[in-house]
Amino acid sequence: MNSILSALGSAESILLFAARVAVALIGTVVALRCFSSLRTGRRREDPVVVLEDMTTHEVIPVLYWENSIGRSRSCDIILDDATVSRAHAVLFRRESGWLVTDTNSKAGTFINGTKVRQNASVLPGDSIAMGSTALMLKRTADVSGLKPSKRPRRPAASPSSLMRAVTVAQLLLGGQACFAGAKPDVLPLIPLGILLLLEWGLYFFSIKVLGRVSFELETIAFFSSGVGILLLSGTGVKNTWVQLAALAAGIVLFCLMIWFLGDLDRAMRWRAAIGVLALLLFAANLVLGREYNGAKNWIELGPVTLQPSELVKIAFIFVGASTLDRLQTAQNLTGFIGFSAVCMGALFLMKDFGTACIFFVTFLIIAFMRSGSLRTIALICAVAGLGAFLILKFRPYVAQRFAVWGHVWEHAGDEGYQQTRVLSYSASGGLFGVGLGRGSLKSVFAAQSDLVFGMLCEELGLILALVVVLSIAGLLLYARSDATRSRSALYSISSCAAAGMLLFQTCLNIFGATDVLPLTGVTLPFVSMGGSSMVSVWGLLAFIKAGDERTYAARRRKKS
Repeated sequence: MNSILSALGSAESILLFAARVAVALIGTVVALRCFSSLRTGRRREDPVVVLEDMTTHEVIPVLYWENSIGRSRSCDIILDDATVSRAHAVLFRRESGWLVTDTNSKAGTFINGTKVRQNASVLPGDSIAMGSTALMLKRTADVSGLKPSKRPRRPAASPSSLMRAVTVAQLLLGGQACFAGAKPDVLPLIPLGILLLLEWGLYFFSIKVLGRVSFELETIAFFSSGVGILLLSGTGVKNTWVQLAALAAGIVLFCLMIWFLGDLDRAMRWRAAIGVLALLLFAANLVLGREYNGAKNWIELGPVTLQPSELVKIAFIFVGASTLDRLQTAQNLTGFIGFSAVCMGALFLMKDFGTACIFFVTFLIIAFMRSGSLRTIALICAVAGLGAFLILKFRPYVAQRFAVWGHVWEHAGDEGYQQTRVLSYSASGGLFGVGLGRGSLKSVFAAQSDLVFGMLCEELGLILALVVVLSIAGLLLYARSDATRSRSALYSISSCAAAGMLLFQTCLNIFGATDVLPLTGVTLPFVSMGGSSMVSVWGLLAFIKAGDERTYAARRRKKS
């Protein structure tokens, strides 16, 4: 009998190990296929219209939705004309057609001899005069000898095949969760079923109802969110209910934001209201918030606990990307600097320094994309450095919070307890982990939130942990490479800012838990336990999704 039980135990261990290996391999393949599809599924850079120099008859292809024109080398269309301003005008495309706006140039911009005051419509055959240069807008069909792009467009990866792969991986994780305790238990299959229902529900809504052709970003988010929820189920099924509810709310917010951002005029009209709402949330937090782990960043509404700063992240990016007077025309950052100062001042009063760092780095990304000036960024960093020095001098308790940074092993029994356990238990997980629910780190305080990367490494292995982290890093690379293809500067700036925010927050979480950086108490996007965080990261993902021009392609086809 003992030999039979031993054999069964060995078979179970082998099957569970094989499941962990399979999940790591499937996750790797899914991530590679998603990012490969994001790269190759983009449209070819073939011009829809061209500009022909009316003097030299040189043909200039117009490749983007928004094209800056001027003498500067940073412009999309460069004119070798000393009478043209460095940033002279912008030629941009909207649903109604092509428009031109002057960017406060010295000589002005003229269409068929009429000076451009605001956004002016331009049709094929119209002349656009800037300085001593006159350009005529033409359709590509009317220009002979124009060579198309040599890069073939490949179809995007099949959304259904990606989702089937994610489903298999999650079924394997759910099976492991059933064997996490001393006795097999089928209760973890309940949150698994709800998770699959939410995922496939969004799939059918996006692909079958709305007719979208891409689902890569959602697939990446579902895989990472699923890993976090099923990892949480290994500590007890009851811990997953709030996270599942937050995932459902995040998906709803994701869909609403994509709809909202689809109309640029509507988005611009709401920018002031959204900024005011963000400040009101911070004000409510300062008045009604309660302190938790040294930071006053939580509001209790009956049984529900909210972290307003997580939702303000979305408003912060939207305000920063949309507060241009006219897209690609205004470089004045004064309003956004003031808004950012108020936000970070509120975070300082709340003692939420990790989130303040995230806001500041996001501010730098937006400021650079808005101004393109390294001098401006250097000045902002110098002012921030002075502010940090004054905070440390007059608020010494802030420095005390980082007293063990860099030598946690000397404080393994007190302040460095959490990080030393993360380092030890992460290493014990190896490449494929000790098994879901079978780790030791889960008994350490904040293991499911601030220290979840260590728990992920210990229970599911280093390979899967790296897949999740590199997928988040890949979002920034994708957003940056796709910036010029976005329909508006609003999309490109908000997409890069959201991806940069997610990546920096990931770095703070991982490097803080492993003592590379001070432990600041921020979550790992999509994975950490935290309802407000889950809702927030899906809202940030909507910015990246809106930056993909394929997102609204199906809607335009239906209109036509």
